[in-house]
Amino acid sequence: MTGAAGGIGSATVRTLAAQGYRVIGFDVRDAAAAEDGVHVVGDVCEREELQGAVDLALERWGRLDAVVAAAAVIAGGQPLWETPDDQLQELWDVDVRGVWNTAAVAVPAMLAGPAPSGCRFVAVASAAASYGLFHLAGYNAAKHAVVGLVRGLAADLVSTGVTAVAVSPGSTNTLMLEATAELYGLSDPIAFASNQLLRRVLDPDEVAATIAFCCSVEGAALNGSVVNADGGFRP
Repeated sequence: MTGAAGGIGSATVRTLAAQGYRVIGFDVRDAAAAEDGVHVVGDVCEREELQGAVDLALERWGRLDAVVAAAAVIAGGQPLWETPDDQLQELWDVDVRGVWNTAAVAVPAMLAGPAPSGCRFVAVASAAASYGLFHLAGYNAAKHAVVGLVRGLAADLVSTGVTAVAVSPGSTNTLMLEATAELYGLSDPIAFASNQLLRRVLDPDEVAATIAFCCSVEGAALNGSVVNADGGFRP
């Protein structure tokens, strides 16, 4: 589980642990590990560090059944033509290459495991993967790329039993939503509730429940899909 130290990531760690998964949380920030789990500090931009986390899972438990790629950053606040190159590079490195690297080290372990037909790769995308959001062109591009990556991975996994799916949350009560509010000059991220048919922002545990289902054996039918856990998001 990448991006495990906060927001949707830490909520997903808790949810999976409560369902009986033994979880390795991976993040650039330190965090408490789930019961019967472990936390690894590392950078998704560094494939060898992710490989170390996969190796640790195999050493401890002998198998890898589900992987959630949730590590991400957000940046923006200006039109595309004013967006600094280094901002776009960071979005690409973390939000896209981070998912790519996670899949590149995790999928071979799942294919080599005892039950590939029950294995799941889940990437956290965003409502920005389906819509063009104002002054977030770089983030939009990165999250659209995550969806393309997942669809391509699902095609590569045909007939293996391993599946790949993207989950696209809407506005969720996290530090990232607070950062987004700052980009828009909003004092309260609750303002984003008006863009969702629920007329409230989501709780991370709600999104985590959707991710956990995608990780389950029963989630196989979602292969290659984008699951919109967005409360009826409308920009």
